[in-house]
Amino acid sequence: MFSTSFLILLALIIIPILLAMLLVVVIFRRTRRGRRSPLSGNLLRSPGESLRIEIDQISERANDFIFIVLLTCLPPLVVASVLSSVQTNKVPEWQLILDFLFYLALLALVMRRLYQLLKLRANLYLGLDAELAVGQELNHLMAFGCRVFHDFPAEKFNIDHVVVGPAGVFAVETKGRTKPDKGRGSVDATVVYDGQILRFPDWHEQEPLDQARRQADWLQKWLSSAVGTTIPVRPALAIPGWFIERTKPGNVLIFNGKNPNFLARPQGLAGSMTTELQQRVAHQLEQRCRDVAPVAFQKKREGVSFGKR
Repeated sequence: MFSTSFLILLALIIIPILLAMLLVVVIFRRTRRGRRSPLSGNLLRSPGESLRIEIDQISERANDFIFIVLLTCLPPLVVASVLSSVQTNKVPEWQLILDFLFYLALLALVMRRLYQLLKLRANLYLGLDAELAVGQELNHLMAFGCRVFHDFPAEKFNIDHVVVGPAGVFAVETKGRTKPDKGRGSVDATVVYDGQILRFPDWHEQEPLDQARRQADWLQKWLSSAVGTTIPVRPALAIPGWFIERTKPGNVLIFNGKNPNFLARPQGLAGSMTTELQQRVAHQLEQRCRDVAPVAFQKKREGVSFGKR
């Protein structure tokens, strides 16, 4: 059992830390009393909104793990070391060894989980970078009379971008993929699309194409029901940073995020949307996308992870 002096010393280390943290929170809250946000309504979603929320949540969890390590491992070891040097009856070496092994095992478990979180966050950052890059390019389509919505919330998933314009509605899925660095020049940066499969330098993928089709089908059904008339939706897939080599046509539009003007003035696509119908479609999309509360005075930011990455 721990001696009374050990417990007292442990309390002298931990209690000031907790009191200092509590004091900071109290002072911060008092400085914000009697004030509120100047914004009265929700904001539209930005590119990668869901990923940004998930990244924030992972960062908070990672910080929690680091705090656990500092709070549970360091103080007891410091206390044991101090007591061992100042007490007449020193702490037995076997007890110090057991304490050290226990905290070492705890540290290993926490570090393993922390590594997993950091690895997941790095992958999410890649996806966020890709969605931001594509979203910023798509925003240029507004100059051609298009409306662009980002991170459209569907049923347990999100559609990265939705473009509404004279040429129709496009559901744009974005995929961030790292490039191999094997000194093969353009080969390391080219993806071949044969209408069915995406052939990267060292691997093949079909799921992104299937996902783009599923999301376009869902959006078409939802919009047609919401607007009250059939609204065709074309699937598109953006792979930013890659060269796209098309060997055969497919029913999914593939591009690397750059120069998306073809979505505003496509060639060979039947049908067009009247200005009135565009406005009706955009209204339905905006109602669903305008759900981001201003965060300056928000007590707790809540987000949904769709788990689609």
